[in-house]
Amino acid sequence: MPFDQEVRNNVNNYNTEQPEGGVPIKMWTKGVPVEDEAKKQLANAARLPIVFKHIAAMPDVHLGIGATVGSVVSTFKAIIPAAVGVDIGCGMMACKTTLRAEDLPDNLGPLRSAIEKAVPHGMTPFKQRGRDKGSWENPPNLVDQAWSTLVGEFDAICEKYPRLKNTNNHKHLGTLGTGNHFIEVCLDEGGAVWFMLHSGSRGVGNAIGTTFIELAKKDAERNNRHLPDQDLAYFEEGSQYFGDYVRGVGWAQKFARLNREVMMKNLVATVRQIITKPFEAHVEAVNCHHNYVQKETHFGEEVFVTRKGAVSAKKGELGIIPGSMGARSYIVRGLGNPESFESCSHGAGRVMSRTKAKKMFTVADQIKATEGVECRKDEAVIDEIPMAYKDIDAVMEAQKDLVEVVYVLKQVLCVKG
Repeated sequence: MPFDQEVRNNVNNYNTEQPEGGVPIKMWTKGVPVEDEAKKQLANAARLPIVFKHIAAMPDVHLGIGATVGSVVSTFKAIIPAAVGVDIGCGMMACKTTLRAEDLPDNLGPLRSAIEKAVPHGMTPFKQRGRDKGSWENPPNLVDQAWSTLVGEFDAICEKYPRLKNTNNHKHLGTLGTGNHFIEVCLDEGGAVWFMLHSGSRGVGNAIGTTFIELAKKDAERNNRHLPDQDLAYFEEGSQYFGDYVRGVGWAQKFARLNREVMMKNLVATVRQIITKPFEAHVEAVNCHHNYVQKETHFGEEVFVTRKGAVSAKKGELGIIPGSMGARSYIVRGLGNPESFESCSHGAGRVMSRTKAKKMFTVADQIKATEGVECRKDEAVIDEIPMAYKDIDAVMEAQKDLVEVVYVLKQVLCVKG
């Protein structure tokens, strides 16, 4: 359905809130819960003098560190490092294959084990550290080749910020990470097999983000900038660190995209070892960030658009909106809605913290909620239980004027970080 027809059918599909002393907040949250704390965080951002026109809140919006997850903040001649966050370039990649549901083995356990061995994931607790299990001990050729395209610019960045050199960078390329990062094997409505994964810029991206968030706070203090929240400190164009941050964040976004591509190649190669039937992957492929900043033109102005837990949804552009590990995920096509700065949600969005989920649910709850999915069902992943997330169908209904659904995917195998 054309976007203009969508607008006629769904007039004002968002609610508008007007914080005192700030720009409006347009919220695509009809039918989904929003915490008061998240609303306060959005209002704080709306009061910044650099914010352009309005803030767009996606249906998966929830409280974040520094800035609200599920928000789109456009700024004029300035960037807020904490709004981008520390998992710079975190996002999704999905590939449709020529495999069919009937080509998958009846027992998916050996396939999950093979993927877990092939792709470093998780993290060794600091107190137990020898080598971090979430990094490569000896990166394979695939990783080395990808790193060779990144290392020159990285070395140049490290000349000014030498602390970044002593991070997990090369050894984290092609690795999954922790938390809600995952690798999945899914089926679409037609029975086609898809591979999907979620990860970002890993340790080096975290170091870049943390470094510049600290510098932005010091910059705000030095300039006596009165902020509603110190985590909303920003760099203005032409200031001491602005250009360095733009370069650093851009490099981390390249790392994140390559990280997903390397993992996907490794994943495909691993599946081919288990499923001997020849198949093609990348029949249809999507690789999209959902924690990033880039320069775009909106409402006739060139601005920096920061999507923190949001996906670009320009007209005709494909994106990925995953549900929880026990629900559905969606491959979508953007409708180019200008009011959302041509954006959509990046997932279902949490309704409770990881700590609360671990207190509220049991391993038995996790087993029941992920029935039919080959995945870990132990105490360590209770914080990722489907009930800790919003209803993905309600989230999709709330943004029907932002995207149209192309494929509905149901996971049958999930590897968690």
